[in-house]
Amino acid sequence: MQALHAFEAAARARSLTRAAESLNLTHSAISHQIKALEANFGVRLIERAGRGIRLTDEGERFAARVRAVLSDLADAVREVTERKNPRQLRVSVIPSFAARWLLPRIGRFFATHPDIDVDVSANNLMVDFKRDDIDVAIRHGFGDWPGLISEYVLDDVYFPVCSPRLANGRLPARPEELSRYTLLRSEGEFWKPWFEAAGLDWPEPSRGPMFNDTSHTMQAAIEGQGIALARSSLIGNDVHNGVLIRLFDIVVPSSRKYFLVYPPRLADSPKLVAFRQWLFEEVAAEQGGPPPGKERRSSPRKSTATGATRTARR
Repeated sequence: MQALHAFEAAARARSLTRAAESLNLTHSAISHQIKALEANFGVRLIERAGRGIRLTDEGERFAARVRAVLSDLADAVREVTERKNPRQLRVSVIPSFAARWLLPRIGRFFATHPDIDVDVSANNLMVDFKRDDIDVAIRHGFGDWPGLISEYVLDDVYFPVCSPRLANGRLPARPEELSRYTLLRSEGEFWKPWFEAAGLDWPEPSRGPMFNDTSHTMQAAIEGQGIALARSSLIGNDVHNGVLIRLFDIVVPSSRKYFLVYPPRLADSPKLVAFRQWLFEEVAAEQGGPPPGKERRSSPRKSTATGATRTARR
C-alpha cells in the first residue's frame, strides 16, 4: 500500500522530490518503492523528464486506476474517522501562510470554539478532496477550482523589506541602490515586476539565495542576510515591531489572491461554518473593513482538486 501511495503522489506531482515532501519521506524511499512496483509488474511506470518525471503509457493507465482506488479508500477512512472524532476539522494550507498568518491567530479560534479540534496540514501540493483526508483548504491562486466552492479571502501586494541591522544599518535610500545588496529570492516569485514599477530596467536576478518557501525568505531577511520582496499577507507584525523595515513606498499588486476552498457537500457543516466566520472576521479586523467572502463561487465541473502550481503556491 505504501508503494501505491508513493507512485500516486509521484504521478500527481510529476516529481519524486515533491512526492517525497507530500508523504514526509525521502527522495530515495519514493524511488525505491516505485522501482519495487516496476520490478513486480515487469514494466516501466515512470521515466526521467528534465528535472521531473513523466509517466509511461502503462504508468498513466495504472495511475488512473490507483487514484480511483485510493479515492474510494479515503472516503471509507473519512467516514470512519468522522464517526470516531466528529469534532475534528481538517484544514489544508500552504506552509508560508500557515507560519506567517494562520498560526499566530489560530489560538483565538481555539479559545472561542473549544468544541472543534482543528488539524492543520501545511503542504504545497494540490489537495484533492476526494482522495485526501481534508475538509477545507486555504489556497493562493485565481479562485477557479472546478467542482468546488471558492470564496475570496485576502489580497496581496509586494514590497522590499530588510532588517534594520543589514549592512550595519547602511540601507538603500533609492531603488537603484539595490544593486549593491544581496536580493533574496523565493521560488515562483519575481523581482522584475517591482523593478519595472520602480522605473528600473533590470532583469530578473539570477544570483543570490533562493528559497522554496516565502516564510524562509522572510526569516532570512530578519536575520540580515539580504533584502526580500515581501508579501503583505505574510509580513505580520514584523514591520510594526521593528524586526523588518519597509524600504520604499512602491508596491506591486499580486495577480493571485487567497481563497477558502471546500467541496459543496460541506458548505453547511457547522465546523466549517464556524471556521469560515472566524477567518473572515480576522481578515476584517485586520483591514478595518467588512468581512470578505460574502459571495460564494462554485464551478459545476467535476474536478475536486484545489491548490496552485509550484510557481504560485507560496
